[in-house]
Amino acid sequence: MQYMLMICGDESAAEHAEDGCGGWSEEMAARGVIRGGAGLRPPKEATTVRVRDGRTLLTDGPFAETKEQIGGFCLIECADLDEALEIAAKHPAVGYGTIEVRPLYQP
Repeated sequence: MQYMLMICGDESAAEHAEDGCGGWSEEMAARGVIRGGAGLRPPKEATTVRVRDGRTLLTDGPFAETKEQIGGFCLIECADLDEALEIAAKHPAVGYGTIEVRPLYQP
């Protein structure tokens, strides 16, 4: 089953961007579970798109004003949720932020 790990943190999490994943990526690649992923540019560079009553509405920045925002993601494939949670718990970002683990719809 595939899972999306959404790596979240407040604005101070940007300080860790250059730290990398401290060997986590290499370990997960060796296990064969990584299917993709990337860091994201800051929320101030985002554009939010909505369509209401047939009109396209564009807003600079993220959809909601929150203290935490998604800073990156990893797509993993593992046997079950327990394995996905174990992988997420090893990610260095859990030391300064949170990781939301969500299963993908599978056809």
